[in-house]
Amino acid sequence: MPPGPDDGVDTGTVSVGGIRTFHRFRPGDGIPTLFVHGNPTNSADWQEFLERMSSPAFAPDLPGFGRSERPDSERFDCSMYRYADFLIEYLDTVGVDRYRLVVHDWGGVGLLSAMRQPERVDRLVICSAVPFLPGYRWHRLARIWRTRGLGEAFVALWTPALLGPALREARGDWSKPEPEFVRMIQDGMDRGTLDAVLRLYRSAPEDELARAGRDLASLTCPALVVWPDRDRYIDAEFGPAYAAALPDAELLEVPGAGHWPWRERPWLVDRMVEFLESD
Repeated sequence: MPPGPDDGVDTGTVSVGGIRTFHRFRPGDGIPTLFVHGNPTNSADWQEFLERMSSPAFAPDLPGFGRSERPDSERFDCSMYRYADFLIEYLDTVGVDRYRLVVHDWGGVGLLSAMRQPERVDRLVICSAVPFLPGYRWHRLARIWRTRGLGEAFVALWTPALLGPALREARGDWSKPEPEFVRMIQDGMDRGTLDAVLRLYRSAPEDELARAGRDLASLTCPALVVWPDRDRYIDAEFGPAYAAALPDAELLEVPGAGHWPWRERPWLVDRMVEFLESD
């Protein structure tokens, strides 16, 4: 849903390393928060959060997603490490030094950026993010995307009509997702997005995920790990594992919820914003 005129959230486009990047942002005073979406959503996933914030906040569409540019592979390879580079460049472009960070799903690339410059991170929220931890095994759909030939066949056969039924798997109770959520993804998803998805997943073998997270302990800021127990893409055990890997983390388990837990438990929006803006 596009932002309304009185919700306090602005939109615009900036050039980040030569890549046209759409973003949502909320002006204000204090330490800004960076919200990083995952696959296959975009910055609209965070609209309700941005509306609730009293401090400044930023939510970019990652390259290949939403309303941002679909760069070719020579300019931007869509690997997890390149997205981490991009987020550092984005923060520098919008003039943010110290920041708070919220990541969901593949928005976890923000953790890779944070581990490179941990001194910049003031607070951290991890919600159902790709585990940069030992022991994770890719889910069924990810294994399809990671397999050459099979992933390309999936992209070739994909139609927007499949999205709504497919998203039932992401719900804790297999219920029908909200129509506006489906439309939000459909409006920002095309063949360029699907190509970015293939490249991103293929950059991330399971053993590389564990190596990528070896410096999680460097993130000494207060952290909140929000984890549903019915996420069919990422097992419930990785919420406690993330909380154990971080020096100052609180674990908030969400019974009965799926991959986007705040869409099934709306109270989580206020809980996460409260944590981000507490002193």
